[in-house]
Amino acid sequence: MTSFKKTILFMHRWLGFITGLVVFIVSVTGCIFCFQDEIQDAVHSYRKVEFKNGPYLAPSVLKQTALKSYPGGTANYIYYYGKDRPAAVLVNEPKLGLQYVFMNPYTGLITHTENPQTNFFIIVEYIHLYLLLPPKIGSLIVGISVILFVLIMITGIVLWWPKRKTDRKRSFTIKWNGRWRRVNYDLHNVLGFYATGVAIILAVTGLSITFNWMRDGIYNTANQGKIYTAEKTAPKSDSLLKVITKGKPVIDRAFAEVQNRSPAAQMFLIYEDNAMSGAVGVTAYAKTLHYYKSDSYTFDKYSGRQLQYLPHTSKSPGMKMNDMNYDIHVGQILGITGKIIAFSASLICAGLPATGFIIWFGKRKKSNKRKHGAVISHPPKNKFAGK
Repeated sequence: MTSFKKTILFMHRWLGFITGLVVFIVSVTGCIFCFQDEIQDAVHSYRKVEFKNGPYLAPSVLKQTALKSYPGGTANYIYYYGKDRPAAVLVNEPKLGLQYVFMNPYTGLITHTENPQTNFFIIVEYIHLYLLLPPKIGSLIVGISVILFVLIMITGIVLWWPKRKTDRKRSFTIKWNGRWRRVNYDLHNVLGFYATGVAIILAVTGLSITFNWMRDGIYNTANQGKIYTAEKTAPKSDSLLKVITKGKPVIDRAFAEVQNRSPAAQMFLIYEDNAMSGAVGVTAYAKTLHYYKSDSYTFDKYSGRQLQYLPHTSKSPGMKMNDMNYDIHVGQILGITGKIIAFSASLICAGLPATGFIIWFGKRKKSNKRKHGAVISHPPKNKFAGK
């Protein structure tokens, strides 16, 4: 083995030791989370409502209904998940914390209330993102481990790549009829090779969800350094008189306008800023529970005047890339096929630290046996021998 390959092997091995446990945890939780929407739809009846042709109840009505149960609470986010799905008002209550209040969007009937920290898949997500540590510390540990894991995958390809054409067939297939150590070796190398491309994509999109520097890097790279001022500007109320105009609440007028201008949208998110200079934001998503392809609207929270409009078709390549980060990360950008691919790649990544450790331990044990055998076959000379 050349000195270059020895250096690569050293990096591959020790980076694996350092990150193995974190990579295993992050990969397993990623597997579980891939199909969380499908599993929750099958388990929880409140995630579906009877479809009606009539209009949704206004967001102000849903907000008032939710806050009746939490007099001291505030509500800044309202979701309309789809025609056959509930609406949800996110209520912040000083003592209880964040509460999701699900209700029928046509009748206003509350169907379920949930603290997200008690939801199994939210807990899985927190483990995936933070290892259940404080977010700043946990995200840093996970982020560094993921970056090192990308280096591990790259060094693994360098070590695995067959030198001769005659070795390629053997390198791309698993010898299932071989001894268990050979099968383990092939599982580590062959499956690791097939998963590398997808694993790197999952790693990059995961980092971009957690870290602003990665998100900014993707944005700037996709835009080739071109500046899009409108996308970087956070609109604020410019009303001189900070008094809400009479008539319909601004969030109701804003939501009605967005429904008219984005009629094909299936899901809506409404955000009302509490700050004096804040605004009302409404995002119209093309598909339920998918976060790619969205039209973004911002309105003055006092007058209701539109301050900004960013349709999907006019967004920069960088903003479109960042919009699709979540959908790529969980595989749903390609539908159920994409989720199966993301699940499979995550499962393989979870197994790599274990199969890699077995390979290292086996070689170490074999090396110790050789050393021990050498001592027995060539014992040191005894100066008293023969006396």
